[in-house]
Amino acid sequence: MNLGLLWTRVKEPLFHAEDYMIQQNLKLSDVAVERTELVDLCDVKFDNSFVRCLPGDPVTNNVPRAVRGACYTRVEPTPVRAPRLLAWVEPVGEMLGILPPGSPLGMAADVLGGNRILPGMQPYAARYGGHQFGHWAGQLGDGRAITLGEILRPDGRRFELQLKGAGKTPYSRTADGRAVLRSSVREFLCSEAMHYLGVPTTRALSLVATGESVVRDMFYDGNPQAEMGAIVCRVAPSFIRFGSFEILAAQDEPDVLKRLADYVIREHFPELPIPSSSTHSISSPVSVPSIYARWFEEICRRTGLLVAHWMRVGFVHGVMNTDNMSILGLTIDYGPYGWLEGFDFQWTPNTTDAQGRRYCFGNQAQIAQWNLIRLANALAPLIGDHAALERGLAVYGETFNNTWREMLADKLGLASLNHRDDDALIGELFDLLQQVETDMTLFFRALMEIPVNGTPGSTAGTMGNSAMDNSGNPGNVDHMDDRALAELFRKAFYDEQRAFEPAQLGRLSGWLRRYIARLRLDDNPPDLRYQRMSRANPKYVLRNYLAQQAIEALERGDASIITRLMEVLKHPYDEQPEHDELAGRRPEWARHKAGCSALSCSS
Repeated sequence: MNLGLLWTRVKEPLFHAEDYMIQQNLKLSDVAVERTELVDLCDVKFDNSFVRCLPGDPVTNNVPRAVRGACYTRVEPTPVRAPRLLAWVEPVGEMLGILPPGSPLGMAADVLGGNRILPGMQPYAARYGGHQFGHWAGQLGDGRAITLGEILRPDGRRFELQLKGAGKTPYSRTADGRAVLRSSVREFLCSEAMHYLGVPTTRALSLVATGESVVRDMFYDGNPQAEMGAIVCRVAPSFIRFGSFEILAAQDEPDVLKRLADYVIREHFPELPIPSSSTHSISSPVSVPSIYARWFEEICRRTGLLVAHWMRVGFVHGVMNTDNMSILGLTIDYGPYGWLEGFDFQWTPNTTDAQGRRYCFGNQAQIAQWNLIRLANALAPLIGDHAALERGLAVYGETFNNTWREMLADKLGLASLNHRDDDALIGELFDLLQQVETDMTLFFRALMEIPVNGTPGSTAGTMGNSAMDNSGNPGNVDHMDDRALAELFRKAFYDEQRAFEPAQLGRLSGWLRRYIARLRLDDNPPDLRYQRMSRANPKYVLRNYLAQQAIEALERGDASIITRLMEVLKHPYDEQPEHDELAGRRPEWARHKAGCSALSCSS
């Protein structure tokens, strides 16, 4: 099997994802770097502040066990049989100051496959706990992820390099510490897809095949299968989670809790004052509770922004346990995720969650708040003031609600949602989208093309003949009957027959006419409305069936699909008509196919 190297050389997208990014995620954005400033991977200088500033586990045996009084355990990756570099994301490499691997590729594969530790690296697995599906799970930790070290860039940005699937750690419990190609490709693709959508996220640097098999029971049904092993190198300013603080509070380790909080504020929240470092004692008379309270408010604000972004693009994380929540407000731990296809607030891509639907699309904002309450409980010894914690949680609610409303306004092409009938209009739309299985992404892209004032939304008139009234006049929406209006959205309907039943046609056209009347109240030029909507409504998202096709092709040694996907997903808001088939609704054959409709946590 020949799994060759994929090069992802990225052209500058027309839409800049930074338009929708929060300040923290700008640290993970592509920054132009002179090639003369880049160095080979083997020459990278590491500055490992996490290991340097925080207490580590004094026990060095790499065996599953309970760890106390530490934030991490030093452990090296377990070497693999035949590492092969499958993919390297050049913009992420440039962000880190690293040249693309030259020929031969063995050194890069050895390092990023866990077979070689470079000078300056100090590998470790992080300790954390978490609430999983609403229940305290105790110690969890990095059971298969191993951080190699941190890179400190000249502009002050700090990046942590972490190998996922790098072998057993003291936090592996009964697991093997490995990852399969299937889950690694999904994380690799989604990290970059989310970045270019403008959603705060970790990044991916590389994908390495291990040359070894990994046995997984994909759906926990008693049918384990051998799958190809892989390791993805993911990148973030930090992978510290809510659960990193929860475990310290649960185990009554207040001094370590304070040290970790002080470290995070100092390194990752520079806009806040630095808490006193004169003592590590929680009981010392240092007047810093207000700093911790402001820090908690900022965590709440970033989390609110994050979830609003998820909702904007129709992303469902699938497993929002507190150990999967970033303290920096980034999307982390891509597992059984998915994008809404048929619009349904109750939809979850996670088979483990199919019965309770705790982490379904419509619950994500509520679950994020629930998780923040768990974090508030863990940070209470530092803040002490219950009212301050309540204020932080209020910031979350205000941030999510305000941001989500602003994003909905953009998705609908409205200047704001301040009209007395706007809430009713949105509520009717959500009901309408769920009455007939309607693709969220395709519906909103079609909505961009509604000819409000006699012309389609885009100057190019991409609706073509579908924007004709009953007399064949282009774009005279006032003269279009119910069926002609519905034709504008045909490609978004999974059940076209039902969508074109008279009663449903009446409901859709009734809403569309009210929506058009609302747009006319704003009296915005068509180009301005189209621009606003095109920034909020992607054409291309990483549908599960597309990811599965890339995985299956790569398993056969065909890298063409993943290469194409990587390029298309870097321009998700552009038309890219030559790739239209990648923007279509999910094929019927994929409705119930494993990996295309729903997934488990097995990876």
